[in-house]
Amino acid sequence: MFKAIFTNSFGILFSRVLGFIRDLLTASALGANIYSDIFFIAFKLPNLFRRIFAEGAFTQVFIPAFARSRHKAVFSVNIFFVFLSIILLITLLVNIIPELFTKAIAVGFDAQTIEIASPYVAINFWYLPLIFSMTFLSGMLQYKNHFATSAFSTALLNLSLIVAIYLSEDKTQSEIVYYLSYGVVVGGVLQLIAHIIAVQQMGLAKLLLGGFKYLKVKSILIKKDTKKFRNNFFPAMWGNSTAQVSAFLDTFLASFLVTGSISYLYYANRIFQLPLALFAIATSIALFPRIARYLKNSDEEKAKENLKKAFWFLMFLLTASTIGGIVLSHEITWLLFQRGAFSSNDTQNTTAVLQMYMIGLLPFGLQKLFVLWLYAKEMQRRAAKIATISLLSYIVLALAFISPLGVSGLALASTLGGFVSFFFTLRVFGMKNFFDILRSKNSIYLIVCAIIFTIVLLYIQKYINQFII
Repeated sequence: MFKAIFTNSFGILFSRVLGFIRDLLTASALGANIYSDIFFIAFKLPNLFRRIFAEGAFTQVFIPAFARSRHKAVFSVNIFFVFLSIILLITLLVNIIPELFTKAIAVGFDAQTIEIASPYVAINFWYLPLIFSMTFLSGMLQYKNHFATSAFSTALLNLSLIVAIYLSEDKTQSEIVYYLSYGVVVGGVLQLIAHIIAVQQMGLAKLLLGGFKYLKVKSILIKKDTKKFRNNFFPAMWGNSTAQVSAFLDTFLASFLVTGSISYLYYANRIFQLPLALFAIATSIALFPRIARYLKNSDEEKAKENLKKAFWFLMFLLTASTIGGIVLSHEITWLLFQRGAFSSNDTQNTTAVLQMYMIGLLPFGLQKLFVLWLYAKEMQRRAAKIATISLLSYIVLALAFISPLGVSGLALASTLGGFVSFFFTLRVFGMKNFFDILRSKNSIYLIVCAIIFTIVLLYIQKYINQFII
């Protein structure tokens, strides 16, 4: 388990380091203004659909269904065709009427800004069918316990965007956004090619070719499998999409605030997502097949034992990340972004948002761990209900906080929504089971380490601030 976690973590770390280089170059080239807001809007829309259709729900339902199916080749190809057809249809609609989709995600933009942003939205959306195809192949690779390609592939997107920024040097901000938009599409092509090569090397290409060959002949044999997949997918899709809907609403509400607010949310969330992806997501990806296998074989004790090991692994790492992120939020933002068009005022605003996000790192990270239990037991509907409650909580809190706290209030509402989701997930998992995990000498070690770590960071902060003007 831990070998797979470290493979995922290292790949994610490598990709995120390149992502931060990409972001600091973007911040330097565009700063936090109307063009940076436009690019993040254009890139956010395909990412919203990618996370809803592709990564979370699809992988969590596809892997168990693929393992269970007696006709794996035909089943997988059938699912691929259905989803790709839907995604291509959406992509074509976005390219035909980009203004409508742009307006839907950024209602606060005026008509002139919508007109400027629409072509970028249309270009960026071609990333979606590419990344779905990659995710489909990634699910098959995970079934074969191959995680490296997917973990490292995001680096190709970031490299593509870095090259785009380099090539757009001395261009106008409008032209820079065009370069970045085409860089997104090129990055998607590179990610897909990497997965095609990996599938070939893992010997899965023959299986897929067989599925294409016999799809029409044997499609009747997979009706039961596809029906069960469909019944599980839609609740899983909603359960996974609420976090993205929340991010969508963040952007929607931030578009009514001062210029740059969307960018502050983006930059702060990028920092917040690093420990979340590096530790929580990497762990959940590696742990899910193992938990599902134990529960399928009615070996709940081994499943709980693996969950307990992963829990304490995450508790120490996420606690340290939370403390570090809150104490050094200003210093981190200054170091990463304050250069070029990104001013000290932008740093202050991004710092305030980041602190609100970091408060929620523990509940968000641990919820990703415990929700695996629900998906492994095929309790997608329960998970969807929990996600709905969390989303409704976020909406109420965001509307309450946006006036007094501005863009920071949106981040705080998201954090509190994470606490709600974590609480209800634990209720389904079982509070007794959770407290059994907590009853450990690791609890004492965690408190002592947290206190020592906080003191050390405060001294480090005092030292660093001597060099920050």
